Amino acid sequence: MSKLRQAWDVPSRPRPIVIIGAGGIVRTAHLPVYRRLAFPVAGLYDINPDAARQTATRFGVNHVFPTLSDAVASPGAIFDVAVPGDRIAGVLEHLPHGAAVLIQKPMGEDLAGARRILKICRARRLVAAMNFQLRFSPNVLALRDLLAQNVLGQIVDIEVRLVVRQPWELWAFLEGAPRLEILYHSIHYLDTIRSIAGEPLGAYCRAVAHPGIPEFRDTRSTTILDYGNALRCSLMLNHTHRHGPAHRSSMLKVEGTSASALLTMGVNLQYPDGGPDRLEVTSNGEWRNVPLRGSWFIEAFEGPMSNLQRFVAGEDSALVSPVEDSIKTMALVEACYRSSEAGGMVIPGIED
Repeated sequence: MSKLRQAWDVPSRPRPIVIIGAGGIVRTAHLPVYRRLAFPVAGLYDINPDAARQTATRFGVNHVFPTLSDAVASPGAIFDVAVPGDRIAGVLEHLPHGAAVLIQKPMGEDLAGARRILKICRARRLVAAMNFQLRFSPNVLALRDLLAQNVLGQIVDIEVRLVVRQPWELWAFLEGAPRLEILYHSIHYLDTIRSIAGEPLGAYCRAVAHPGIPEFRDTRSTTILDYGNALRCSLMLNHTHRHGPAHRSSMLKVEGTSASALLTMGVNLQYPDGGPDRLEVTSNGEWRNVPLRGSWFIEAFEGPMSNLQRFVAGEDSALVSPVEDSIKTMALVEACYRSSEAGGMVIPGIED
């Protein structure tokens, strides 16, 4: 097995970044990564001026834009839009024609919203990518290399299992949201599975709330993706496990006919400091640990902006998560929610 890729190449001449939105994900991931990679940040804008100023001061950003119109007027900028899904379209409608933009997931609140976003991107000729950063985490990049080298053989089983205590209360804007767990979290795994296994034929799903936190909708879900008879794929996610760390779990397992890989996403085990990610690979029953250069949080956030910048500069031949592909992930999310609402097959009576 050759050395596995774990990082995306950075642009040779990064263009200035204008960040629209100054919430938690920008403070914990976007700006720390941009500072580490020496990507220039031209300024910040947020609908809450205090949040923008505090974030700018914390990270040494010299300019806070007073209005969205001022922010989008920055010449030659790459835009980083990190706002809730229901506000993305309104921001995109103000971007200059032909601008390059990285959009924080999800791509709207539902498939109808995603279609609107795609329509805007096409009408304004935006070079637009979704920030599905799990595709760029060191262990997922390494997994993709294993698959490219055919180390695992034919994929026959994919399983995602999370048993964690997710602090949903950190994101007040999610209270009362009609869709939650799949749209804002499982979407990462659905997107990553699509990227390695292709398009499923369908989805069976049940998403439920928890009586202890009734202000949040679906916080637990079970999903089966239909890939026919050769590949079994399941996702079991419980974000409300309140019984200590002993049996917490945060893993993605990919089994092949020749070998298997098990990825641990450490951030979920105690958000946001749940420990490092892991990648373990086995053949002939002997597991070995692959050293990683980092984790989903925050090294994975290097990739989406680097890929977008390099694509605009002609250094990458394609976007990894263009909106044209990302809408397929939103369609899969839509299928999951529709399946959950439809319910399971009614159990037949036992009498003739």
